[in-house]
Amino acid sequence: MEAVHGTQVWRTRYAHPCAWDQQFPPLAMTELFVRAVAGHGGEPLVDFYGRKYSYQAMLAEARAFAAWLQAMGVVKGDRIGLYLPNVPIYIPAYFGAMLAGAIVVNFSPLYTARELEAQVEDSGARLIVTVDVPALLPTALEVLECSSLGHLVVGRLEQMLPFVQGIGVRLFRRSEIVPIPVRPDVIDWHDALSHDEPRPVAIDPLTDLALLQYTGGTTGTPKGAMLTHQNLSANARQLVMIDPCRAERDVILGVLPFFHVFANACVLNRTICNGGCIAMLPRFQAGQALKTLQRTAATAMPGVPTMYQALLDHPDLTKTDFSSLRLCSSGGAPLSAPLKHRFEEATGARLIEGYGLTETAGVAATNPFYGDDRTGTIGQPLPGTRLLLLDKEDPARIAPPGEAGELAVQGPQVMSGYWNRPETAAATFAEIAGERWLRTGDIAEIDDEGYVRIVDRSKDMIAVGGFKVFPSQVETVLLRHPAVKEALVIGVRDPYHGEMPRAFVTLLPGAADDGAGLRAWLNERLGKHERVDEVVIRTSLPKTMVGKLDRKALRGEVAAAAA
Repeated sequence: MEAVHGTQVWRTRYAHPCAWDQQFPPLAMTELFVRAVAGHGGEPLVDFYGRKYSYQAMLAEARAFAAWLQAMGVVKGDRIGLYLPNVPIYIPAYFGAMLAGAIVVNFSPLYTARELEAQVEDSGARLIVTVDVPALLPTALEVLECSSLGHLVVGRLEQMLPFVQGIGVRLFRRSEIVPIPVRPDVIDWHDALSHDEPRPVAIDPLTDLALLQYTGGTTGTPKGAMLTHQNLSANARQLVMIDPCRAERDVILGVLPFFHVFANACVLNRTICNGGCIAMLPRFQAGQALKTLQRTAATAMPGVPTMYQALLDHPDLTKTDFSSLRLCSSGGAPLSAPLKHRFEEATGARLIEGYGLTETAGVAATNPFYGDDRTGTIGQPLPGTRLLLLDKEDPARIAPPGEAGELAVQGPQVMSGYWNRPETAAATFAEIAGERWLRTGDIAEIDDEGYVRIVDRSKDMIAVGGFKVFPSQVETVLLRHPAVKEALVIGVRDPYHGEMPRAFVTLLPGAADDGAGLRAWLNERLGKHERVDEVVIRTSLPKTMVGKLDRKALRGEVAAAAA
């Protein structure tokens, strides 16, 4: 902890006395990739169902794709969209766009045509790279017809798989692929690799954008966070720096979707920075994840809490050899203590919780990989990262000592702003004593050693008769009940109190508890203003596209039912 301008600013225990540009010198993502290839050229970067792709092969495809983009007229600053699941061509498309000087735009494979069209128009993407599967290609073709998009580049799934599996798809599972139409604005991926070397493009890592990463949209319209080359490369180096096993064999289970900032930072960029291998899966299926983990002897797996719960629920859990697995990291949603302990006991791997935002290029804080892991906190800030608590009512002021406040972040991974939304970006930053801090919207407490506990989202607070209730605190108590698997708490209208908390839960297999019993158990353990009016048992709770519980969607469902 350091005192600056009379306020308390927290740094990690890994803090270095030098400035960010000395601790993490400016580095373009393209240079990060080239350096990784120089050190690990013939080693596997990707394992895709057993087919391996080397660092050298991925760079060769990235250079060829960059040269083709330039031949198509793409210039520095143009936007290139990736509408892809986790497949091998993602990596050369990602780095190829950057080598051409373009800005990558990640589009979720779960988008509808309307959602995809909206972000194509907002970003001004010139072309999209996708793959020939029913969930993607028809939607991309529809957007090509009705938007300003110029071209589609389409990869063939069968050509990315191991030989036998590719033959199986082509001969016996034709329904899993969509024919690529023959037309001038639709190009086969391999036809886009017909060039050799791109023209060099000068990149300023500190100012040139590498990625437009759209926010999840759980609290409003998605916004494009503008992430520079330095934002991405610094975050990758921050994550490698805190890994005590960085010099050992590094095989990461890449099942988090690359289009999401969590996977972009913790799976893709960080693994390449460390010269590791990504055991890649296009989507999360618990059984397939367990098989891949054992087949590749994976050493790490980032995920969201619902993934770890699904692995615990799968019947093959007890048949899986976890001896290679050292560390799993959880983000995207709070990790409950019971889930953490059950997973660690079942696998022998350490499961730690971290924290980040789209606006911080992935990660801002995490519990230490080994040592003092404080369950219920998000740990300490990453190297080069500083944290501050702002007053909940007035973000231009510091929170009073000892009180919770809005968490603010400063560091080399913090975005430069929002695409085409300067006013929104201005409101997202606070100026304290002449310094610019990113407001997270999360209410937090920080102890004397810099461990951060997220109390709740400021927008999620429930106003009960003048008192503010944090849903996550009620959920934490509810998750201690031995029958509860998942829990979400939202505010519902109440004629007397204005709002009342209401809990929605799913139960563990075999549990026979009812809502009234759970409500009585819960309310005995809460303050009067926190008590819920009802506990609703459901077979499932809504989740976002990356698998975390979706409070916004639940509010919508409840409002629709009430109407």
